Amino acid sequence: MYSFEGRVRYSECDDAGRLSLVSLINYFQDCSTFQSESLGLGIARLAEERLAWVLALWRIEIDELPPLGTPIEVSTWCYEMTRAHARRNFELRGADGRSLARADSQWLVFDVDRGRATRVPAEQLVYASPEPPLEMGPLDRRLRAQGEGAPCAPLVVGPRSIDTNHHVNNAQYVRFAEDALIGLGRRVRPRTLSVLYRAQAHLGDVVTPVAYERADGWDVDLTDEAGASYALVRFQER
Repeated sequence: MYSFEGRVRYSECDDAGRLSLVSLINYFQDCSTFQSESLGLGIARLAEERLAWVLALWRIEIDELPPLGTPIEVSTWCYEMTRAHARRNFELRGADGRSLARADSQWLVFDVDRGRATRVPAEQLVYASPEPPLEMGPLDRRLRAQGEGAPCAPLVVGPRSIDTNHHVNNAQYVRFAEDALIGLGRRVRPRTLSVLYRAQAHLGDVVTPVAYERADGWDVDLTDEAGASYALVRFQER
């Protein structure tokens, strides 16, 4: 397990003065990145080998988004590691040790030159941890939107959405989906967030969100100009 401590900053808060959903995701991503850097297996090492870890799917369960100034601890551990993929948990805790949010996730190693997933290198198996997985709902690898969707205003991917892998960062897809719903007059406060990543969006790509109302929240399918999906974001509010 790898952990680091922090404090909720004003720049990380939403309009209610609490940690925003995107900031929560960034904390989780930063935690696994810090672990990689501490092991000497970080961004530079992977770049030398023309490889990258990419997120395929995750589920985030939220009890509470902490307010401004709250001391927090973020942890991650890889409870399953094979030559095909990694399964990784994340957890956000308050200073009293109470769990505020948790995530389960599946990761793949991506061959940059060949443009596809590849076997996990033997040196990356060091992430395997003896900690058991968190008790959470299942990862849904078959997320599908149902019914008739409402197309939202398209957006052009700008440089602020791109990370060191030169594609749209995982958290930015969630921001795109949140913004699309705000454009429809809907602000979500999810208890559970699931994201299935299907394709990489790059600088200059046009993304059209399509919103589908559900009994328990919303699905937002982020599509390309041909209607194919980059990512499906599910917000469950109850």
